[in-house]
Amino acid sequence: MGQWIELDTAHGRIRAWRVAPDREARAAIVVVQEIFGVNAHIRSVAARYAQADYLAVAPAYFDVIEPNAELGYDAAGIARGRELVAALGLEKANELTAFTAQALGASAPVGTVGYCWGGTVALLAALRLGRPSVSYYGARNLPFLEEPAEAPVMFHFGARDASIPPKMVARHRSLMPQMRTYTYPAGHGFNCDVRDDYCPASAELAWNRSLAFFDEHLR
Repeated sequence: MGQWIELDTAHGRIRAWRVAPDREARAAIVVVQEIFGVNAHIRSVAARYAQADYLAVAPAYFDVIEPNAELGYDAAGIARGRELVAALGLEKANELTAFTAQALGASAPVGTVGYCWGGTVALLAALRLGRPSVSYYGARNLPFLEEPAEAPVMFHFGARDASIPPKMVARHRSLMPQMRTYTYPAGHGFNCDVRDDYCPASAELAWNRSLAFFDEHLR
């Protein structure tokens, strides 16, 4: 059963959706939202990680700009989400990830998983915070791929994602050959079961690979 908690950060107090497993957590995972906020889909992702025995927390990054923002997957939601991530910026988002991970990390290792915009935030957590991370379809990754990584990162992409063409995926493989980069016969948001691009088979395969990654790196 999930619940909202509050976290004090250098940028103010934010909410976070916290879901604990029924047994002792093997580790903790910061679940990084899409541009739509900590909506029902992101809360369901956190719940699924808790079912896999991880303590999962999804911080509401937008709270420092617009508290309680939860957007739909329509044109208006996309437009407002893009405004909010532009106003927040990736540097501040990375700092909020760091505060969340520090709040979780007293007794267990902490990793991150992120989707869309959150995929790039998760990448930064691996590069700059030393947090093993899984990045789903992060369209903003390219400027950061030549940074040295402090922790491993796994990438998931849809082969039919118009926002991330094959040459962008290839750059991940050429600039980070030590990291695992996977493509799937799917579009952009293939993991999200309320989006038109949802692909159950691809989502399940990426899920299993992500669990194996966290089992390996968050022991």
